[in-house]
Amino acid sequence: MQLGYFAMPLHPPERDYGEVLEENRQAIILADKLGYSEAWIGEHLTSIGEPITHPFMFFATVLSETKQIKFGSAVLNLPYHHPAHLAMQLAMFDHLSGGRLMIGVGPGGLPSDTEFFGISPDDGHRMMVESVDLMIRIWTEDPPYDIEGEFWDMHLHDFVLPHIGVGRTPKPLQKPHPPIAYAMRSPKSGAARLCAERDWIPISGNFVPSGFIRSQWDDFENQCADLGKTADRDRWRVARSILVAESDGQASDYVAQEEGGFRFYFQYLRTLEVRRQMADTTTAEFQAEVATRVNEALEDQVIAGSPATVLDRLVALHDELGYFGTLIATGHDWDDAALWQGSMARLAEDVMPKFRQHAEAAR
Repeated sequence: MQLGYFAMPLHPPERDYGEVLEENRQAIILADKLGYSEAWIGEHLTSIGEPITHPFMFFATVLSETKQIKFGSAVLNLPYHHPAHLAMQLAMFDHLSGGRLMIGVGPGGLPSDTEFFGISPDDGHRMMVESVDLMIRIWTEDPPYDIEGEFWDMHLHDFVLPHIGVGRTPKPLQKPHPPIAYAMRSPKSGAARLCAERDWIPISGNFVPSGFIRSQWDDFENQCADLGKTADRDRWRVARSILVAESDGQASDYVAQEEGGFRFYFQYLRTLEVRRQMADTTTAEFQAEVATRVNEALEDQVIAGSPATVLDRLVALHDELGYFGTLIATGHDWDDAALWQGSMARLAEDVMPKFRQHAEAAR
């Protein structure tokens, strides 16, 4: 079992932009030093609270300061990119990183992004699938290209001079292409079928209620069986918000903070969620619903405590879900940098060796 890292990232909007970017750079560098196997970073365009506008431009700044960690987008919102341009950028990054590229894809989820780009939510999923199909053709085929899709057309045949390289496009280092990942959301959402059909890496996100995670895997496993495939638990990623403090008391005090990083994180997410679902409600009802959902998330979706307590809770999670190949710890705002840096180290050095031993013995 591997240990990975994911960050949207999410920060209070009043924080200095440059400091936030540097903080996230240092988190990736630290993760690499501690032996985390992979790091996933999100992409958001119209929220300064989620300030990374292109994960691989960001990752490029840490290539020379990391040795082994893989770099994944979580996610690239494909409707906002022309697939030809993106395919070539990703091929270049795969070479620059020495084949450490992983591509998490999505249809776009932040309503302000879709509004800004004029993308209909009804089109996002089909645009995502078409974009992946077009990129794979660019990565695996040579011109001439005469590709006509529902949303994008690509043609290249009149001016192709192979002997001097004109008309040729960069291909990824990994063959036939880098691995593609997709987050499974609510059970029966269709995401499991898509992952099964296309052999994409299935990810269970950190903001999904724990009760959903097992049903996500069961759905994925059933979809694989329906296609005559065997679901590979080694490829399954399970993400959780994890704080490994020096003591249970220190962890409890942090989680309980009204202005703490965990509460801000889920306040942001649940505000967006309730805004989409209850747009016409009163202010008082809106605030009450957000508060209820935040408290539920803090109880259900956060694993916090001493190393011993976190280990016990991870063992319980594993015993509920069965084996999964990678535990992904969610990065949060470093409102207490020493606490969060220490948590990353304690998780990697104190908790994971024992958790890994339990998981492997139970396979």
